[in-house]
Amino acid sequence: MKALACVTGALTLVVGAAAPALAQVTTDVPAVVAGAKPVAVEHVKIHGAALEGNLEGDAVDRDLLVFLPPGYRKDTKRRYPVVYALHGFYIGAEQWSHEIHVPQTIETAFALGSREMIVVLPDSKTLHLGSMYSTSVTTGDFENFVARDVVSYVDAHYRTLAQRESRGLAGHSMGGYGTTRIGMKHSDVFGSLYIMSPCCLSPRPFPTDAEMSKQLEAVRSVDDLKPLQFFGHATFASAAAWSPNPDNPPFFLDLPTKNGEPQPDVIARWTANAPLAFIDQYVPALRRYVAIAIDVGDQDGLRVDTAKLHDVLDKNHIANSFEQYSGTHTSKVADRFQNHVLPFFSKHLCFESKCR
Repeated sequence: MKALACVTGALTLVVGAAAPALAQVTTDVPAVVAGAKPVAVEHVKIHGAALEGNLEGDAVDRDLLVFLPPGYRKDTKRRYPVVYALHGFYIGAEQWSHEIHVPQTIETAFALGSREMIVVLPDSKTLHLGSMYSTSVTTGDFENFVARDVVSYVDAHYRTLAQRESRGLAGHSMGGYGTTRIGMKHSDVFGSLYIMSPCCLSPRPFPTDAEMSKQLEAVRSVDDLKPLQFFGHATFASAAAWSPNPDNPPFFLDLPTKNGEPQPDVIARWTANAPLAFIDQYVPALRRYVAIAIDVGDQDGLRVDTAKLHDVLDKNHIANSFEQYSGTHTSKVADRFQNHVLPFFSKHLCFESKCR
């Protein structure tokens, strides 16, 4: 497969050779546990101050899904830790909720022994189908949207334990990248991380597919974007996030090729946003975390880079766990969320008003 795979790198491996359309991926559904108590689901819209003025015209008021534990409305004095779960590329928070089968998997996790917590799914879908949870004048500052705007809203409107030790950050695929990136830069906000099948960890080499480069350079309008396949959208999303250009309308970004020729300065800017390239700068911040977990499927094209992330953490003596389980990129995501992610946070988040 060519299709500019050298540029989009790990993103092209997210769903393999398919993904011709915005189809709901199939994930294994964990069995329902009889007697599991229901959680309450609230669909709210919050203002993202960090997204104001973005050149792409992406929505500043964003959807937020909030899952409140069974005891939330019974004991009105009790406060809860919060897990923020980030969706992947091509989807938004609503579709992510179906892929991980919430609220069922949350209810089952609680029924199986996980301690009750609030779970929040923020939406970060953009014109090009993914913000990369990055900071860009083109897309807006999605990094601080998650770490500041969303967290501040949830703390102001729900009974949370508003301290880093009681906040967990998790995400899958592009959301795994976001968890890695935001986790490194905002250890003052979050206390534990669960990184699921993260994309985009390594720097990209130069693009090699001249035909695909020509097709992408010919895009001049939103209508021209519609025929693009997964890899084309991924390239535009990456460029909007990592090589923004306010002087280059209509999309205000620089593609990795110009007139068919690779642009070294653009590739360098993309490299600067690869966690395996900048992780050394954040070793002290990563050491602040109570716990870090990483997982990936053994049939997932992202498994190599995911293992590298684990190795780098080990080399720097940063405590973390790593599991390569039997599955594809998406097949086990609901099972992992129910039986691994939520139990992990149940064990490592602080459930008290004052933490040691």
